[in-house]
Amino acid sequence: MNLPDKDNNNFRKDPDPRRLGREFAMQFLFQFDMNEDFDGKNLEYFWTQLDESGIYPQNRIFRKSKEFAEKLIKGSIEKKAETDEVIAKFATKWKIDRMAIVDRNILRIATYEMLNCPEIPPVVSINEAVEIAKSFGGDESSSFVNGILNAIKDTLKRPAREAATK
Repeated sequence: MNLPDKDNNNFRKDPDPRRLGREFAMQFLFQFDMNEDFDGKNLEYFWTQLDESGIYPQNRIFRKSKEFAEKLIKGSIEKKAETDEVIAKFATKWKIDRMAIVDRNILRIATYEMLNCPEIPPVVSINEAVEIAKSFGGDESSSFVNGILNAIKDTLKRPAREAATK
């Protein structure tokens, strides 16, 4: 698992809870993608790994990040077939299983958000996904993710820059 290092520049002192939650979700889904035997214990083990790393203090930011990550993780797993179908529709030259694992899971999280989290404006989901792709993906990941997610956003029946009203 790619964890921040306090001695390097990839550690944020005061991270945004939602960004951190999305990063946690992507890291878990990366692991899950390698072994799809999800029974809930995998998620407990994931949190234990983070706790034992000592990198993240057990504070309000971590708790909010964990809560948001669990929503994204569980939703992304539950709606995987639906989100993969949407992604495949717009990734015309790429099969889902041939995408880089990091890119695929960033796309799944952001697509899940755009389709199932009306309180989050689609452009926020896209921006967060692009930033996470810059941190965790390859050289072309951010452009790849941005292109597919923008195409998905353009098909939504809700404002791109606003949270949807219920």
